Amino acid sequence: MELKKTITSIFIVPTLKIDREKLKNNQFINGYINDGGRDVQYNNSVYLLFHPKNIDKFKVFLDDEYERTKSIIDDYDYEGGFVVLVYELDMKFKKDFGLIKLGKYSKTSPEFQALFPKVVKLDRNGMKKDEISLQYRVFNQTDDLKEYWQEKLGVEFDDSMEVWQGFIEENETLFIEKLKEQHV
Repeated sequence: MELKKTITSIFIVPTLKIDREKLKNNQFINGYINDGGRDVQYNNSVYLLFHPKNIDKFKVFLDDEYERTKSIIDDYDYEGGFVVLVYELDMKFKKDFGLIKLGKYSKTSPEFQALFPKVVKLDRNGMKKDEISLQYRVFNQTDDLKEYWQEKLGVEFDDSMEVWQGFIEENETLFIEKLKEQHV
């Protein structure tokens, strides 16, 4: 079952500059700002949840990540083969992360927005296709996204309105037991 991507996965995880294929190949599930199953939370960090099929391949990925970046601050396992990697966020973008949490995506800095590609290659039924990235559409409040939400919500959008849903901390917190129920 494919879980809905968190806002953390869409707008914060890409700032870690982890290759998208490596995330996919190691069964990345989602990114979170907290882990509801842990007593201690790391400030200014992001929790990446994986459910690797091949643990040896995942260990190579993990070793490579420890070599690639100094921002990994913890890794731990949950029963059932789930693994969490905790990365410290780049505080150069602290204001931007705050704007994401306020749902003010279009107000993020040009430097932050430049971390995200304008065009991504999507695999549609085995066919590779270039498409404008979701992040670019949200940051720039593109007409197609405005039209989509206007039609879906029946509301006329103006320039002061954001074209993506708000950040709800509970939805951005890992609750492993709840997730295990959904991830069968």
